[in-house]
Amino acid sequence: MLDLTKLAQQMQGMSQHINREAEASRKRIEIALNLIEQAKLNDDQLMRNYEDFQAKMIFKPATLLEPLSYCPDINAPPLAHTVFATDGSQIAPSAHEIAYCYLINVGRVILHYGQSRHPILDSIPEIYYRPEDLYLSRQWGIKTEEWMGYRRAVSEAIILAESGNQLLEISPNQQLTVPTLALVDGSLIYWFLEQLPSEARDLILLPILESWEQLRLAGIPLFGYVSASRSSESLSFLRLQSCPFDQPNCLQHCPGIGGIISTGSEKKAPCQVFEPLRDTVLWESQLKPGQRSPFWRSNSSILDLYEHHQIYFCYVNMGSEIARLEVPAWVVENSDQLELALGMVMAQVQKGYGYPVVLAEAHNQAVVKGGDRTRFFTMLEQEMIKAGLRNVGISYKEARKRGSIA
Repeated sequence: MLDLTKLAQQMQGMSQHINREAEASRKRIEIALNLIEQAKLNDDQLMRNYEDFQAKMIFKPATLLEPLSYCPDINAPPLAHTVFATDGSQIAPSAHEIAYCYLINVGRVILHYGQSRHPILDSIPEIYYRPEDLYLSRQWGIKTEEWMGYRRAVSEAIILAESGNQLLEISPNQQLTVPTLALVDGSLIYWFLEQLPSEARDLILLPILESWEQLRLAGIPLFGYVSASRSSESLSFLRLQSCPFDQPNCLQHCPGIGGIISTGSEKKAPCQVFEPLRDTVLWESQLKPGQRSPFWRSNSSILDLYEHHQIYFCYVNMGSEIARLEVPAWVVENSDQLELALGMVMAQVQKGYGYPVVLAEAHNQAVVKGGDRTRFFTMLEQEMIKAGLRNVGISYKEARKRGSIA
């Protein structure tokens, strides 16, 4: 039970800390705004500096593809178009339940606009109970619960590609007749894969990239919608502007950066004058509602494994928030398709009152509520009894927790 009286005593100190941080953040924003105005005047030179010295730099800013001052308006999509998305949820394995297994439930939504066609809203569940499902990851030191999350990302990508192929198959001559968009919730850059052994990483990444390839061949652009992004990739580009040296040679001018100084804090480079600001804070001051930032190419290390699916991104003022949109390289290379897709994303946010309606509905289809969980294990218990198993039941600990009088 939470003691609110004791908690209230800590709130005052927390509010004072937040006020101090807010004041420091305002100063960092002023610095970043001054730097971006300076960088707009010589962004070509900054990019040349990066290309010449990237091997000697200790940070990886995103690569700027368009002028830094380029913030175009996003056009409205055509009346007739189709948007589809997937999202996942799960029931985690528990040693206290009647059986050690887990379930992944992927919600799928296909919305047709201006076509007099019914939408599709459903979910696709799958149970994982075999030893290779439950214990394979332990050879790499990965917990089953963590591996389940990775498998969920794979399932979402596979079902997304299958949905795109189904749309293609029912189209005349297997050619899409209206602009179509595949949308996923979250980043397309799977940062967590960097920490995995190569064998485990391949089991996750390769099926995802294969699914993306199917979408590419079908001519369906793929977008990742990142709400409340905490990335600072585009802000890192401004470190090239704030560098006090003629050449951004970090190895020569800033040795020892990243180490711990006597105060216990991390030693920072002289160009780190606005950290820990996020990209969204910067672009909030640069973009009007309905505008996007220039496109950038991410230089994250994990993208070395993405082959021709390199990830590009931009920020868009959706009116309700600054969202980060991520796309594979093959989407950026088709400018007409890119502009259509951007308009469809914007329309989805407007229809969803601040968040893409297709993603919200996919989440609603995927979520496993408490009652669903109870019915799942009840069905499982009945099947186990039918199979002749005895002493089927939860652990005494779980039974005591459910029957607690507290």
